[in-house]
Order: sequence, then C-alpha cells, then structure tokens
Amino acid sequence: MYDRILVPTDGSAGVERAVEHAARLALAHDATLHAVYVVNTASFASLPMETSWEGVSDMLREDGEEALERVERIARGHGVPVDSTVIDGSPSREIVRYASENGIDLIVMGTQGRGGIDRLLLGSVAERVVRSAPMPVLTVRLGGQEVEEEVSTSAEAKRR
Repeated sequence: MYDRILVPTDGSAGVERAVEHAARLALAHDATLHAVYVVNTASFASLPMETSWEGVSDMLREDGEEALERVERIARGHGVPVDSTVIDGSPSREIVRYASENGIDLIVMGTQGRGGIDRLLLGSVAERVVRSAPMPVLTVRLGGQEVEEEVSTSAEAKRR
C-alpha cells in the first residue's frame, strides 16, 4: 500500500515518536522512509542586518543534519532504508513539494495537538500540510503518554 513514506523532522525529542511510527509502517509495508528537515528561511527575516546570514544558515543546516542522523539511526534500528535531505524554505510548503516531487504515498508527522486560540495564533505546520497535501497525512500526537494517531487527507486525496 505504501512504497515511500515521508517523515519531516524538526530535531525535537518529541518528533522521534512520529519517526518510530513511520519506521514501523515502512517496515510493515516494505517501504523506503524519506526524512526531511526544512531550514525555515523565513526565520532569517527577523535577524539584524549585521548578523551573518551565512553563519546562521550553516548553523541551521548543521542542526538539520544532526536531526536527520537521529532519523537514520531509528530507521536502521528497524532495518528500513532511508533517504534524507535538508531543504531551505517554508516548512509546510517544502514538505508538500518534496512529497509531490518524490512520489510519496504517505506523510507521517508529529503534532503538538494544540487547540483553540493557541492553534489560531501560532498556526501549525502539520495542519497546513494536512490541508494542502494531495496524499494522506498521518499525524502522531507528541504530547502525553499515549501516542494518538489521526489519519487526515486533503480534499484532493479524498477525490482519488
């Protein structure tokens, strides 16, 4: 059913729950796991002009490589092949673009499960991906003791 599963990471410890889930799904479906870390270039806009853009970019790319190494370690532990890459841009947009361009069958991503005013004010990368991805998106709630899953699809994926 799934040949290529994408798991975005931001390097946080909590996202490893989503990575574990994605690796188990990849193993069950004999799928390749794809991992992406998006360097949010919009975050550069708030930096003072005297800040070295190159230095900040290098630091964020290094964080991304470390995050991807953790994903690769988890995937290897499950015996799952993994392709990983660091991308620059808007996280939600780049996740969907990568998924579309690489024939991804399922996106598995962590979510903090914020509700109400927090979600409205802060927004959610996972929510934006769910709304715009043409393929199914499985969200793994990262808070609390239990991993809660919710399979979400965009309107386009539902029409297929």
